[in-house]
Amino acid sequence: MGDVISSHLDEAKREMITARTREVMVEFGHLYEKQYAVALFNKVRFDIEGGGGPQPQLLHRKNPLENKSIFSGSLFQYLEENKKWRNRFLFVPDSYNINYYDSKAAHDRRLHPKGTINCAGYKVLTSMEQYMDLFSNSLPGIKAKVGSSPFLKCATQFPLILWHPYARHYYFCVVTENEQQKWLAVLQDCVRHANDGLSEENKVQTPAFTDAVRLYRQAKGHYGTWDMMCGVPSQILSNLVMEDALPELRELISPRLKGKLHERQRNWMLISNAVYSLVQGQCQAQYEAVLQKCEAACSSLEASIRTDMDQIITSKEHVTNKIREVVLPKAEKLLKVSIQPYISSILDALMEPTSRGFSEVRNVFFKELVDMSKNTLNEGTKETVAQHMEKISMLAFHPVKMQSCYEKMEPLSLEGLQQRFDVSSPSVFVQRAQILMREQMDHAVYTFEQILYQSLESQCTEDLCKSVQRCQDRVIKKFDYDSSTVRKRFFREALLQIFIPYMLKQLSPSCASELPRFQELIFEDFSRFILVENIFEEVVLHSVMKDITMAVKEAAVQRRHNLYRDSIVLSNSDPSLHLLGENPSIDWAGEYVGTQEEVDGAEKDSECGGKDEGGAPQKRRRMKQVVSMIQEEGSPVLPESCMEVPRVNDIPEEEEEEEEDGDGKENSDGKGSADQNGSASPRASENPPDLSDVLKEEEAKSEEQGKEEVPQKVESAPKSASIVEEKGKGGDNMPMVEEHLRSDLEVSKETLPLPPPPEEIPSGATETALEGLPEATSDFPLPPHDDSGFQSPTNEGGEVENEEEDVAPSTVAPQPSEEHPDVRETSVTAETKTGDS
Repeated sequence: MGDVISSHLDEAKREMITARTREVMVEFGHLYEKQYAVALFNKVRFDIEGGGGPQPQLLHRKNPLENKSIFSGSLFQYLEENKKWRNRFLFVPDSYNINYYDSKAAHDRRLHPKGTINCAGYKVLTSMEQYMDLFSNSLPGIKAKVGSSPFLKCATQFPLILWHPYARHYYFCVVTENEQQKWLAVLQDCVRHANDGLSEENKVQTPAFTDAVRLYRQAKGHYGTWDMMCGVPSQILSNLVMEDALPELRELISPRLKGKLHERQRNWMLISNAVYSLVQGQCQAQYEAVLQKCEAACSSLEASIRTDMDQIITSKEHVTNKIREVVLPKAEKLLKVSIQPYISSILDALMEPTSRGFSEVRNVFFKELVDMSKNTLNEGTKETVAQHMEKISMLAFHPVKMQSCYEKMEPLSLEGLQQRFDVSSPSVFVQRAQILMREQMDHAVYTFEQILYQSLESQCTEDLCKSVQRCQDRVIKKFDYDSSTVRKRFFREALLQIFIPYMLKQLSPSCASELPRFQELIFEDFSRFILVENIFEEVVLHSVMKDITMAVKEAAVQRRHNLYRDSIVLSNSDPSLHLLGENPSIDWAGEYVGTQEEVDGAEKDSECGGKDEGGAPQKRRRMKQVVSMIQEEGSPVLPESCMEVPRVNDIPEEEEEEEEDGDGKENSDGKGSADQNGSASPRASENPPDLSDVLKEEEAKSEEQGKEEVPQKVESAPKSASIVEEKGKGGDNMPMVEEHLRSDLEVSKETLPLPPPPEEIPSGATETALEGLPEATSDFPLPPHDDSGFQSPTNEGGEVENEEEDVAPSTVAPQPSEEHPDVRETSVTAETKTGDS
């Protein structure tokens, strides 16, 4: 491998790469310094003048993944060094960077990982055919013959491949299809998180960086969305360098590559990764130097801005009016001919899958609460509620449970519009919508747990089920309002991302020559904060913004996809709720369940290191893990593969079985028959069997288990959601395996049977039911008529109180109201007060 890189990347080529990187960074640095001053001015002005917008109803958690990890498990990885498959233990912390180790024991001993994968810019593939299609395009002009064999063969038929246009590729595989699907959900979540872009909390660096990158690409003739605007600044800048430098380098090196087709492609991949690493290191150092220079001048710039704020604003408005007189007639003509006819169709294409996704978020959240309510009826204790809340609290970051929501966004298609408006692919909008779904789910869960905790502290055990239902209804109606607000903002931003680059590309040739003369109208002292190119883009933006806003408002007035009108504002609907917004996440296990585990905890202390000098238990346990994957019953034993990490409180992937009367108990030390539940012993972890041995045993074990093991039946839904781990019977030799690897569809059918569909389709219906609906009901289902803007927490006349003891909680989520918006506006404040009481 090293010989290939050194022979083709000689000193001359490395110097050429360094020179190209320096050239890009110098030009970017000039743009960044200008945009930094403008962003600082905008930030200070916003701080002084403030901004409007609807007040969110749901609480926002500041650090949801504190002391949490996403997932850990084992699979097989292909090693480039020796061209063999080896067992690897993967650990995904809250940063979503993937750390891989030789074994689970190496991770437990806190050894350094063998490597770390930052997933920004990657794609997750599940077949060699998908991979070879992308891989064959790495060297243009060299195509693989039909049926030609790839340079590697998967050890199983369930591969997982991480592909990147410039960086190293990673090859993994698992034994079963269910494992593959759940690993796919985890890996896609890592990619989604890494691609989310720079933090919006930094009001100066982030807009300065994004505007500088956009202006650099526009100067090179690259308008429109960019798929590689992802990762940290050094990665984005490296992608910027590679976008132009790699084709030139490929022309120099590809003719010198020797060997068979796939060998040449593989060698080129290694060379590309080496170049990318070299460029990234240089970009990181040079960007830090530029940023340090800007930060050093920040305080003096801010002082000038605050001193001359009024004069700067007046000067900017004067120049804006002058530029508007020149640009606006041309922009309006372009709007009428090339933009306005397409706004409605593009908005419809965005609204359909996005609203389906948010509707599924609502359904998943509601189903979890229904399961908790049913179990509260059976076992009405605060400990039972706390056990469920411990699992639900990280629901938004459970990629497997959220997968059904994310999949709703995948069908987004902008066919016919991508070339016209220079949209590289819809993936930019798909991933952004999926991130918003995750955020809304977390806001809903956090708000629910804060309201429920407050209610549990003030009420007795007899009112538990009623309290859960009241809190559930309050949060659901707040979710509906915030969902509408978030989706409308997303639609406006997406339309701007599509139209603005196209308009700038069309208007720049005729307007660019006239812009320099407007620079003379700006005082020299203010020239750092007022740039004519920025004003030009603002004028173009405001020219199309009116049409976009009107299109979104019209959709809301028509109640399409359950969008609320802008006039419906609930700023003071629940003033007491926002007092809870500063509270940290609740440790449900410590508050209610911890007292029941003191005996077990004392025994575990002796195993894990005891207590410190002050008598407090040391932090020995691994951080809580969001996802747990248990090996499927009847599948071959893969050492450490997708097995549950011991002593980890997590969210089970599916509703699990509850033990029947007469079942045996777990061992008091908490190990719970480690041999039976499939957990790998430390000895097996340190010395995993060879892959060939595992694969040879696969068929024999599957046949034996198919004959001897009888699948356990899943009990009724009211019990299924209250159990964390399946406890095996005392004299039974069947492995005690959680039902985590059931698909979401199977579990929903077995554990939570829905009633026959009435005339109005409930929003809690399964995914298959939603897909089978006609077009008119594909988005949020319309609810029954009601007199308020949102459904009341309790029915009028105290119906809930009268029926509580006899009727189980409804499995149909409360639906947003469909009555006339004017009626809803007048009644929303009074209705919310009723819900709070």
